[in-house]
Amino acid sequence: MDRPDQTTHFGFRDVPLGEKQTLVNDVFHSVASRYDLMNDLMSAGLHRVWKDIMITALDPPKGDRPFALLDVAGGTGDISFRAAKAAGAGFRATVCDINGDMLAVGRERAAKRHLDDRVSFVEGNAEQLGFADRSFDAYTIAFGIRNVPQIDLALREAYRVLKPGSRFLCLEFSTVDVPGLDRIYDLFSFKVIPPLGRAVTGDAESYQYLVESIRKFPRPSAFAEMIGAAGFARVKWQSLSGGIVALHSGWRL
Repeated sequence: MDRPDQTTHFGFRDVPLGEKQTLVNDVFHSVASRYDLMNDLMSAGLHRVWKDIMITALDPPKGDRPFALLDVAGGTGDISFRAAKAAGAGFRATVCDINGDMLAVGRERAAKRHLDDRVSFVEGNAEQLGFADRSFDAYTIAFGIRNVPQIDLALREAYRVLKPGSRFLCLEFSTVDVPGLDRIYDLFSFKVIPPLGRAVTGDAESYQYLVESIRKFPRPSAFAEMIGAAGFARVKWQSLSGGIVALHSGWRL
């Protein structure tokens, strides 16, 4: 149980730990209908390349062998749809997200792609997953873990629901490590993205939070230590696009 004096960050603000999830939910309720369009605009389409790299690392089986993916914080279904396209007939994905508006967008997209028989959508909390121990062959989370109030709990839950020999993959914004690019990236993040969010979604404040939350997320080495502390082995990460994002990996052995 959370102590009343426990705090965490919501962007650059310190807030009571118990309030962060509600604040994050409000962000994604606000932007759900334009979330994927904003991803294209903010990244100039690069998020598609980053997600394809994640799916290549996932490497779902091409044949009929059953393979169950849990895609957490994946409300609009982007990762699961890409995995389903790359996989064989035995593939099934469960998208788990705490935000009902994002899940509604995902279900609609799945139906349009005729993937609603292979991709299911479940409302749930990454910190307390409603799935049995050792029930999935892979766990993915893309651009979602920095919004979880207690990341260590989410990582332990990821470990719990994975079968032995299964893989954890996390795609998340990271720390730019190219001199010069860091200044350009900061300028774009703080001066362009919030006004763009206002123009496209009518909500600048949510995108101000999103760019601030990136700066509060642990550096890759620190996050790798958290993944290892949750029980995962062979933990590593790959920096992409000059460190704008990183793909983290661990195995439940």
